[in-house]
Amino acid sequence: MFKVDPALSTVTMGGALAVGVSVLLYLTQPSVAQHMATLAATPAQAADAPPPKPVWAASATGRVEPKDGELRLDTQLSGKIVEVLAKTNDAVTAGDLLVRIDDADLMSKVISAESEVLVRVREREEEPPAKGPQADFRKAEDALAAAERARFKARQALDDAYRSYRAGKSSADDVTAARTRLQEAIDKVASEQVALEKVVAKGDVPLPTRLETAVTQSRADLLQLELAVERTRVRAPSNGTVLNVWAKVGELAETAPETALVLFGDLASLRVRAEVEERDVVNIRIGQKVVIRADAYPGRDFEGVVSSLAPALGPPRILSRGPRRPNDVEVLEVLADLDGNPPLLTGMRVDTFFRAETSASNEAAPKN
Repeated sequence: MFKVDPALSTVTMGGALAVGVSVLLYLTQPSVAQHMATLAATPAQAADAPPPKPVWAASATGRVEPKDGELRLDTQLSGKIVEVLAKTNDAVTAGDLLVRIDDADLMSKVISAESEVLVRVREREEEPPAKGPQADFRKAEDALAAAERARFKARQALDDAYRSYRAGKSSADDVTAARTRLQEAIDKVASEQVALEKVVAKGDVPLPTRLETAVTQSRADLLQLELAVERTRVRAPSNGTVLNVWAKVGELAETAPETALVLFGDLASLRVRAEVEERDVVNIRIGQKVVIRADAYPGRDFEGVVSSLAPALGPPRILSRGPRRPNDVEVLEVLADLDGNPPLLTGMRVDTFFRAETSASNEAAPKN
């Protein structure tokens, strides 16, 4: 009986299967001519299609900050810190006392200077009464001096009211009333200053007498001391928020920016300070829409508009994630105001995308 070799049978069946697969692929694939025709037609079709419009004109690294920037408040007069009323996240009003430097020596000098002014005025009043232009000038000068004293005392009263309020001993209405009285005193000084200038402008005021000169000098000394007392106060420059407090009671405060006592900013609105590379500066303009993305809020876009461009290039000031290389390019500092009240924190590092068109679109920022 004839026997078939198993190995030969396996090879034969494998070859037949391969031939079948090849025939099937040949029947299902387009011809070579058709394939070549397709390749020849593709470039022509691609050339006819318009190129896609870019969504982003540029991108840059930025940091979030208050709209008016962060202010590092320091003292104008060196001395020992005796009072710190500010606390982080406090919402304060312009003029509120934040930190006080020791002013005991200055206040004693103020009391002495006030007494000196009273003595000089009494000596002047012992003279025959002034008449005509001299009387008008003396009256206007006395009114201005009285307004300046009232302004100083009103500011001290506001500090006392604010201190009492922070200690829980009085209400916010007491502080508001004290603030109103201070503003009235400030307005009074301004009006009296205008009145004195009108008298002087007439040009018929006689030269001052010796006693009138002594009064003027003593008042000037008192005013200088009152200004010195005010320099021992660190106040809120505007309505805003205390972002950080470095001052500690008992420490010595120095008049230097690097030894700031309080970090202050207005969080009513935020902005981004971005650094655009030199190659992209021609694509940036005021009024341009921007999209802000932060790692803390993945998938969320915050929009804004460019509000300011620096007049010149400079080195980057926003810390990069790696060391600065010698061949790093110069950058243009760009400020963009953020829309609404986004939940971003000041100091937060963000990515800034500048739209290629002036109007905002619904396209999302590119994924990292």
